[in-house]
Amino acid sequence: MRADLLKKELRIFSFADLLETFPYRYVDKTRIHRIAEIRSDSDAVLLSGTITKIELTGEKRGRRLTAVLSDSTGRIELAWFQGIHWVQKNLLAGAHYLVYGKPSFFMGKAQLTHPEVDPLEKDATSNARGFMEPVYPSTEKLKARGLNGRQIGKLSFQLFSQLSERDIPEFMPANLLNSLQLPGRWEAFRDIHFPRDPESCNRAIRRLKFEEFFLAQMRMGLIRTGRHRSSRGILFHKVGDVFHRFYAERLPFTLTDAQKRVLREIRQDTASGRQMNRLLQGDVGSGKTMVALMSMLLAADNGYQSCLMAPTEILARQHFEGISSLLKDFPVRVELLTGSVKAKERKQILKAAEDGSLHILIGTHALIEDKVSLPGLGLVIVDEQHRFGVEQRARLWGKGNILPHVLVMTATPIPRTLAMTAYGDLDTSIIDELPPGRQPIITVHRLEDSRPQVMEFIKAEIKSGRQAYIIFPLIEESEKLNYENLMRGYENVKAWFPEPTYWISMVHGRMKADQKDTNMQRFVRGDTQIMVSTTVIEVGVNVPNATVIVIESAEKFGLSQLHQLRGRVGRGAEKSYCILLTGNKISREAKERLSILSQTNDGFKIAEKDLELRGPGDIEGTRQSGALQFRLANIVADREILEKARAASVAILDDDPGLEKSEHQGLRKYLQTGREKHPWSKIS
Repeated sequence: MRADLLKKELRIFSFADLLETFPYRYVDKTRIHRIAEIRSDSDAVLLSGTITKIELTGEKRGRRLTAVLSDSTGRIELAWFQGIHWVQKNLLAGAHYLVYGKPSFFMGKAQLTHPEVDPLEKDATSNARGFMEPVYPSTEKLKARGLNGRQIGKLSFQLFSQLSERDIPEFMPANLLNSLQLPGRWEAFRDIHFPRDPESCNRAIRRLKFEEFFLAQMRMGLIRTGRHRSSRGILFHKVGDVFHRFYAERLPFTLTDAQKRVLREIRQDTASGRQMNRLLQGDVGSGKTMVALMSMLLAADNGYQSCLMAPTEILARQHFEGISSLLKDFPVRVELLTGSVKAKERKQILKAAEDGSLHILIGTHALIEDKVSLPGLGLVIVDEQHRFGVEQRARLWGKGNILPHVLVMTATPIPRTLAMTAYGDLDTSIIDELPPGRQPIITVHRLEDSRPQVMEFIKAEIKSGRQAYIIFPLIEESEKLNYENLMRGYENVKAWFPEPTYWISMVHGRMKADQKDTNMQRFVRGDTQIMVSTTVIEVGVNVPNATVIVIESAEKFGLSQLHQLRGRVGRGAEKSYCILLTGNKISREAKERLSILSQTNDGFKIAEKDLELRGPGDIEGTRQSGALQFRLANIVADREILEKARAASVAILDDDPGLEKSEHQGLRKYLQTGREKHPWSKIS
């Protein structure tokens, strides 16, 4: 029964699980105090002495068990009001004990109430040594069955008494351990469970955190180097006429150095004969779509088809309209495939895709339907990739006859520590410059008292021919309450901006897709000056004429989400503004978030700060599950250890990509036996 509870409550199925159930804190009992040293302000103390007297007084609920502990410097009373029967049964007068507890004073005399008591060998009092007591996780159900943290510690001690160094063999190269001054694996496991002192405990924890990071980095590094060495890819052997003509005639602005660098990286990948598997990060408005388009023209020049998958129909149509406009009169056929495409048009698109006359197919989840066939598929681009699961993306790769090149894009900046752990198997490109002419967005925090001035500012921008967003948060769990909250906000906005002087669009999650799209398109065309919305416009809406975004109850949003919302403006050449509107009283943490956003437009700095404030959290998408599930390590708090683990894994794989050297045999064996088997090792 207790074994079943351990499985259910702590996921302990085996001795190995018990071995890796680490203490979550320690009670420092390394110093034996003398009774004479105890003062009224003393913290918890560890005493070593002899029980000289045991006495039971009172009746029923008033029962009280007392004992006297003596050492060479004095005496102290121990008292219990609960668990008396068990204590009385196990306590012997004249025996030697280690006693731990927080002293209190009663009638001017020191006393320990409900202390921890552990027997010592006879005559060991003078030689007793303190120790670091591990405290293990437990649950109420386990405690009810007598398995509190101390009892789980006893199970661990019992297990360790039956193990030897051969049972926990070392797999890290000796030179790596020496250079980083890390203890061996056996020593680390012993000292994390039963440390001799704080120093040995800290060394053990550091070693095991490093091990977690190091193994994760090695596994992802092996996937990456294995793909580089053996994953056959389509060869884009030339940069052809279409690419050159577009670059010379249609490029709407000069490419930034960052865009040129990323295009060179993509060109090198696609000309290598190996499959490209690249993550493209770029802040809002950095020009990722232009890089994607030019990559697809590279594929077309080499006789291959491309597809671009976006998470929403609005974003897919936006890509289609922008790319179609840029490629007007070019010998490149572009089509849009979404759920709302009519049957007759869909049939024509599918036929063109299958016979190869279609060069670029842009769409939503509709691209992964079984009826879609792209036999000449050479390049797959996934926009806002974290919104798709691995299974969905894998179905897209399977549309071609050979694995296509893969470029996954995100406008959500990923902190470097997160990228190393969740995306370490991908090659990464970063666009860290904005196109020329783009101005930084001016971000300000305003309190509710300033609402009239904020509304007047919006009116002035509209009078200048501009447009504005007003965003409301999803506050309640209830969809009905959220809807009511938005409708109240909408009515308030209408009161400030009455028709027919002003026209307002509204979109929210409860709208039917076609109605939502219609309202969005009215704003895109400029038929309405104000868009009232929930966060459904967070990603992908591109209205260069919109210069103001007001985020209502901004304290209720996360830092990265605020940055994404801010990115809806600043997409044209005009000066743009983000106004963070809050109540007059907000928390210190909310003030810090809003202050950070007001100080910088750098999405990567914001993402790093957001990671510090919120922790790693959950990364969306099946591919990342487990990537951050470390037992000990934390990618925020242990960044320095992660950096060292990353550097060590890179150095080993650069020197010995197949782990064939003698000093790497233990590591190779451990990785082969310890690696989880799954079908997604070669896809993003």
